Formats: sequence, C-alpha cells, structure tokens
Amino acid sequence: MSDQITSLSKKGEKVLSFGEILLRICPDMDGHWLKENKLPFYVGGAELNVATALALWNVPSAYLSAVPDNSVTREIIDYLEAKAVDTTPMVFHGERLGLYYLPKGKDLKNAGVIYDRANSAYATLKVGQIDWDAVFEGVTWFHFSAICPAINQDIADVCLEALEAASQRNIVISLDLNYRAKLWKYGKEPIDILPQLARYCTLIMGNVWAANKMLGTGLHEDLKQAEGYAKETLLQQAADTSKEILSLFPACKAVANTFRFDHGKGIRYYTAIYTEDQLTVSEEYVSEEILDKVGSGDCFMAGLIYGFYNHFPVKQTLNFATAAAYDKLYIASDATTSTVADIEKRIIHHD
Repeated sequence: MSDQITSLSKKGEKVLSFGEILLRICPDMDGHWLKENKLPFYVGGAELNVATALALWNVPSAYLSAVPDNSVTREIIDYLEAKAVDTTPMVFHGERLGLYYLPKGKDLKNAGVIYDRANSAYATLKVGQIDWDAVFEGVTWFHFSAICPAINQDIADVCLEALEAASQRNIVISLDLNYRAKLWKYGKEPIDILPQLARYCTLIMGNVWAANKMLGTGLHEDLKQAEGYAKETLLQQAADTSKEILSLFPACKAVANTFRFDHGKGIRYYTAIYTEDQLTVSEEYVSEEILDKVGSGDCFMAGLIYGFYNHFPVKQTLNFATAAAYDKLYIASDATTSTVADIEKRIIHHD
C-alpha cells in the first residue's frame, strides 16, 4: 500500500464525505407506478453512498451536505444516524432537497436520468458559510466527487475552499472523477475546474475517458472510438493515464481505474490501481444479469478508502473494492447493504 497515504490515514479518526444528498425516485418503465400509486425511492447521492458503506464496514464515517430544515429532512437525518453516519457537520438552510428520477437497473450516465436539483439547499451553499475548523475536527480523510463542482460555480468554489482547508491540516483527500453530462450547465467544462481541485488530491479514481475529459490526460487514438477495446490496450492506457496524473498533480499518490462494459443483460468488470510505480490489476468479474448499476462506482471508492484506512496491502485493497463494486450490482438501493463478510465471499481467489 502507498506509504504516503497510509502514514496520513489514522485508524480511529473519521472519514468525511461531502456532496449533495438526493432522493432518487424510481418510476418503472411501463406506467404501473401511475396505476398502482406506488413510486419507490431511495436516499442517495454519490458521496453519501460512500459514507454509508464505510459506516456499515465499521469505519468512523461523517457526512456533510446541506438540506432545508423540515420534518422530512429531519427524518432522513435520523435514518442516516441510525446507519452510524455522523451527520453533525450538516448545514440546515435553503428551501428544497434535490431529487432525481431514474428507473431501477439504469445507469446514471443513461440519457433517461432526470435531475430536479436546481436551487436546492446544497446548490445554494456559498464560500464562507461552512466552519471548516469545526467540520474537520477529528477528520483524517476527506472525500468528494466531480459531481459537486458540476452543479454551479459557487459549489466549485466551496470545493476549492474545502480542499485548501483540508490540505492545510494534512488530511488525505480522495476524488471520484464521475462525469454527468446533464450537469455542467453553467458555462464551464470539467477541464476548466477539475485540474485546480485535483492538485490537492491524494487518491484519484475514475476511468481513462473521464481523466481525459476532466484532467486533460492523453488518450490512445484507438480508444477514442465507441467500443471493442482489447484488455491489454486498456490496461496500458490505465498505466499511462495514472503516470500522467501523478506527474501533473504531485500531491496524488495513487490512481484507480474501473472498466465496466455491457455483457448482454449483465456486465464485464475489472479494475486497476497505480501506486508506487506499479499497476495492480483485479480479477475480471462477469455477470449475465444485474439488478441496479447505481452506486457501484461509489462502492468501489468506499472499498479503496476502507483498504487504505485499515492499512491493507494494495492487492487486498483492490480485491475488496472490486468485489464490493460488483456485489453492489445485485442490490436495488443506491448504497450497498452488504457487510465486509458478505463482500469477502464475492472475492475471486486464484491460488
């Protein structure tokens, strides 16, 4: 495991995740929800999915978002506290909670996702509103994602404020480069914002296409087409992208990449992490059918944090994170409900 990260992450102290708490509304595709007056929903948000996974896996986990102060949000906060997520940092202000609509089984990258989060409590946060001294008390790891600065310039500025404060305190910082095409509507592209944020980050996770779009890293010509890539080509690109990120952003000590491709009704899935001049590759997981793609990447990120936090060897960390992400594909909610023991049963072992 990367010594630079494990020396900074201290067991017993908190991991703080920062992002927008959302309600995911899940209409079916056949209109039955209208006939039956039933509309399933889940409490979600990429960073919250990480926070709840870590809490479930007995890592002290805190969560910072902004919500209006009303009976519904108070019930949501109680729900999170019951899951052992510390919500003390939460900001109560504004008028509404963000929503999004997506049927079960669909991916957030799917064109069918509908966001309803304009002018939410989180979206109206401003620089200077959060007391970072109080928020970072007892925190040794700070996690956020590229969804946060995609919302508007104010949130991008708040992210920068948070990262500067975390960096001053030698807090480990992780970034998930998840791209949402239906966000980024305020006149900025990811490449205009993310490099400034990435320079504070210790661990960066995403895929080679997201890194190209958000951080400006190179991409082999034969990977600019739609599909049909050889695994060896992808892994070479993962190594090249990782080295470039480490060169561009000296604070970064590890880069993780995920590779998830449709396989009939299921998927093919494998991952890699580059740290200490070495690319470590996971086993490949193949499924003929899955239940829900939402939150799988968040579960992978949580698995990486779990491994680093517990000072596991890099291969053990990657094995756990990959199995956790694969396992999430069989869980209908946004966040995982699987314990460490459940996930360990999923790990592919080759003796």
